[in-house]
Amino acid sequence: MNLIVSAVGQGLLWAVLGLGLFLTFRILNFADMSVEGTFPLGAATAVALLHSGVNPYLAMLAAFGAGAVAGLVTGLLYTKGNIPILLAGILTMTATFSINLRIMNGSNLSLLNKHTILNSHFMNSLPPYFNGVLVGLIIITIITLLTMYFLQTEYGQAFIATGDNPDMARSFGINTDGMTIMGLMLSNGLIAFGGALIAQNNGYADVNMGIGIIVIALASIIIGEVAFGELTMNQRLIAIVVGSILYRFVLLIVMQLGFAANDLNLLSAVVLALALLTPKFRKIFGFTKVMKGSVKTHD
Repeated sequence: MNLIVSAVGQGLLWAVLGLGLFLTFRILNFADMSVEGTFPLGAATAVALLHSGVNPYLAMLAAFGAGAVAGLVTGLLYTKGNIPILLAGILTMTATFSINLRIMNGSNLSLLNKHTILNSHFMNSLPPYFNGVLVGLIIITIITLLTMYFLQTEYGQAFIATGDNPDMARSFGINTDGMTIMGLMLSNGLIAFGGALIAQNNGYADVNMGIGIIVIALASIIIGEVAFGELTMNQRLIAIVVGSILYRFVLLIVMQLGFAANDLNLLSAVVLALALLTPKFRKIFGFTKVMKGSVKTHD
């Protein structure tokens, strides 16, 4: 029972990454590699501030801000410097590695005996692992509702139009460069916020904790799409959260088969590959109806 509760809590906490990456991967239609740097950047920022006695909620907001600044750098390199988005993301990811080392004054930093949002007196009074479920549920609900609201606004519709067809968006007077930069800032801010959340859940921040993080975030998106097929935009945001929980259950089952924790990145890649290949398998075996439209770019 504890393993199931833990998997649900982990899925809710990690779903923040899926929502963050969705903004760039599905709406703007490119993979932003800088997330592998902004995830540990958010963790390092929050943990360092918690060591200084800063309120955990303020530390997480600071992590969001740090991630947004990193997204701004990637956006400026891409839109104003005309550097390909893949290379712009790699440059930011590489730079944040050194920044994270400076923030933590080392390669890792523990939260032992430090106050976090997951170990308050009330949280400690809950049954094992329920603190992660409660915190994850509250945070992901707020972020999902805010994202839904934003995407329904005029500004959000312009953001979607930028990803759909930049040329058409420009013809309507939309500042596509500005929208792209804003999307990267928001996406990386959420990724860094997720890093701060996971660091508090794990009890430490490590400079290497961003390796393979884009695969985990993609798994939430793809599994949600594969599981539920063609959905509206709002439904897709919820599907990402469910996909993140399903992904944790898949990992839980695989780990129970005897794989070591060191195999996690390999298993994540295999799970994502299988999820991406599922539409192909269903087509081959004649199960096309459920999967139709599951890997469309977006509504």
